[in-house]
Amino acid sequence: MQYTIGEISKILNATLVGPSPDSKVTRLLTDSRSLSFPEETLFFAIVTLHGNGHAYIPELYSRGVRCFVVSSADAVEACPDANFILVKDTVAALQSLVARHRSLFDIPVVGITGSDGKTIVKEWLYHLTAGKYLVTRSPRSYNSQIGVPLSVWMLGEESTLGIFEAGISLPHEMERLQKIIRPTIGILTNISGAHQENFTTMQEKCSDKLSLFKDCDVLIYNGDNPMLVNCVARSMYGTRDIAWSQRDPERPLYISSIEKGTDCTTINYHYLSFENSYSIPFLDDASIEDSINCLAAALYLMIPPDVIAERMAQLEPVAMRLEVKEGRCGCMLINDSYNSDIASLDIALDFMERRCSTQPHLGRTLILGDIKQTGLTIRSLYRTVAQYVEKRGVDRIVGIGKDISSERARFDKLDIECYFFPDTDSFMRSPLLSSFSNEAILIKGSRSLHFEQIAEALEEKVHQTILEVNLSSLRDNLNRYRNKLAPGTKTVCMVKASAYGAGALEVGRTLQECKVDYLAVAVADEGAELRSEGITTGIIVMNPEPSSFRTLFANKLEPEVYSFGMLRMLVQAAGREGITDYPIHIKIDTGMHRLGFLPDEIPQLIEELKHQDALTPRSVFSHFVGSDSAEFDDFTRQQVSRFEGASQMLQEAFPHRILRHICNSAGAERFLDVQYDMVRLGIGLYGISPMGEDATLHPISTLKTIILQIHDIPADETVGYSRRGKLTRSSRIAALPIGYADGLNRKFGNGNGFCIINGKQARYIGNICMDVCMVDVTDIDCKEGDEVEIFGKNLPVLHLARWIDTIPYEILTSISTRIKRVYYSD
Repeated sequence: MQYTIGEISKILNATLVGPSPDSKVTRLLTDSRSLSFPEETLFFAIVTLHGNGHAYIPELYSRGVRCFVVSSADAVEACPDANFILVKDTVAALQSLVARHRSLFDIPVVGITGSDGKTIVKEWLYHLTAGKYLVTRSPRSYNSQIGVPLSVWMLGEESTLGIFEAGISLPHEMERLQKIIRPTIGILTNISGAHQENFTTMQEKCSDKLSLFKDCDVLIYNGDNPMLVNCVARSMYGTRDIAWSQRDPERPLYISSIEKGTDCTTINYHYLSFENSYSIPFLDDASIEDSINCLAAALYLMIPPDVIAERMAQLEPVAMRLEVKEGRCGCMLINDSYNSDIASLDIALDFMERRCSTQPHLGRTLILGDIKQTGLTIRSLYRTVAQYVEKRGVDRIVGIGKDISSERARFDKLDIECYFFPDTDSFMRSPLLSSFSNEAILIKGSRSLHFEQIAEALEEKVHQTILEVNLSSLRDNLNRYRNKLAPGTKTVCMVKASAYGAGALEVGRTLQECKVDYLAVAVADEGAELRSEGITTGIIVMNPEPSSFRTLFANKLEPEVYSFGMLRMLVQAAGREGITDYPIHIKIDTGMHRLGFLPDEIPQLIEELKHQDALTPRSVFSHFVGSDSAEFDDFTRQQVSRFEGASQMLQEAFPHRILRHICNSAGAERFLDVQYDMVRLGIGLYGISPMGEDATLHPISTLKTIILQIHDIPADETVGYSRRGKLTRSSRIAALPIGYADGLNRKFGNGNGFCIINGKQARYIGNICMDVCMVDVTDIDCKEGDEVEIFGKNLPVLHLARWIDTIPYEILTSISTRIKRVYYSD
């Protein structure tokens, strides 16, 4: 659904400043890193204790956003063609807008709250109901004062069921979320000590959470839990309940038996005079209770018992929850670094104990971080933790954090190995990290501790040769191309392969400062590294692999999708993560025949895209085969024609704008009429024209080294391995600290190339060695320590490429990571 910015200002009863009240809005944004569709986005500048969203308005404006909700008018004058809605509280405005949006839908909406299991219940219930219903659900754990409105905003005309979770950490917060979700079906999961510090008792917290359900048609909860039963009774909402029970056969949903096997659990139940059963591939009590809550909701929503049974058997662990992976040195990793509370610790320890019972050779190690927000004293909390550790047969505990370290005496009393560290970095630097072998290792800590670093580590330079990178030349090259683009044409800048050897981080930072629209990398790890260093510009992953999907989602990286197999795996992975509306970039094969959908596959592609809600096409593109050469111009035009038809068909199938791009660096110069919405700049950015030498481009990289040693060698001697460097005269031979391990190709040896020393050509003599090469400096005035240019301003990379019959790309991307990069601006 879409609104105009004028309509939204009226809904909020707020002042609109700007020239375009009819500007369309389909997407809401509170995190600048998540920008994908700027032309349809309304940004809420939210002020928190740790940041001010107003600071990101200039960046978002430069990236195409033209609609903002603000509590300060400071940015209005600097953005003359933007629309600003002025409000007192941007969070309250966000919530009010979405509450109005929710009021337009007369459909069943499931609201889920509790201390534990909200996300799991949401994702499993989606799995059970998808098909019968067109489900709109919270992405991941979007259950906060900001996450809930962003989730509910996703309700559209096609939605027939909503499933949203709500979480609170302060009294009375749920009242605001209730107005936004307005659930017709409520699910109250387990109540534990998580986020207890702001509530006097767990009963108070439970009662506060129950306010979400005050206008529900039905409320689902565990009728055998006395606290839940008492809190529901005191709420006096008069809502019909499905209080399922394992004890009371008179309940509408009676769990007659629970049978745990070796790898699954079977639940037998009685509902409205019918006996049925289902099995789930889990053994822990928490998963069993979560599944029963889902069962009750599915039955109420008229999902047939046989469908429920079939889909229950297919349930999978929710991503970012407890996972099992193979570790180094024969270890088994149990990663539960998503959250940390006392109840989930016991569940995770129980899981490790069960796994080890089938692999008795494994030791049992617990890596545990500080547990926060329990409402317990530190002393009482870690007394309980020590009891769990002892009960579950843990052999070694690694405590990380000030709180658990202060209670180490409790663990020292146990007959186990104990290690304690003040923070994650201290542990990562310790030799203990490399000591694990043949152990089951449970990694348990909250997200704030960054325990994912530990999981990644357990899952498996001083050099006088440098690569100088001129960032001013990078900017100049970018502006040269921009001057050739039609107004409004966006840019994708390729930073794959470490920015063609120049170093992706600094190049990425510079391009971000230049306000490019996208960066592009080859694999997800490259994009994740950029994100970890603060790059917020959109990032496209050109060659995504199934093993990297979680990295994609975690770092807001947008994948290229080139096949039906990739599309289906990505949809499935996004579903497990609870992700919807994730931007993707569709690749069309118009003649390269490397990757991409064929033009005649577009109708099927549209059909599959229409029948899922996990992914949304942000752009469609193709790749020229030979746009750098007039020899292939006829074929290039054929590619354009194929792309035109396929991309237009895709666009017509969707209401939102899908960006189109086919031009690379050469195409952007030679085919100005098909720049479409965006161009992809690669080798040209780095100062090398794909059409040959071009004085208007400035190479950004210069590879330099020094002379290590000079020898006077008599005639008839040889230089280097295999005596390949034969001297015909008495010579001065210089050794340079660069070899093929640094990226200097062995084919340059034996006189097949040269470097520049003090303005003179010095030919390579003998074989290029791994770490050293030799050059003839007989006729050059030089000394040890003098600078040597391997390539750069005085010796273009194009020349090196011609000497060994390759392309400049290979020369640049072969530069080893052990070569230090030095960045400068003129």
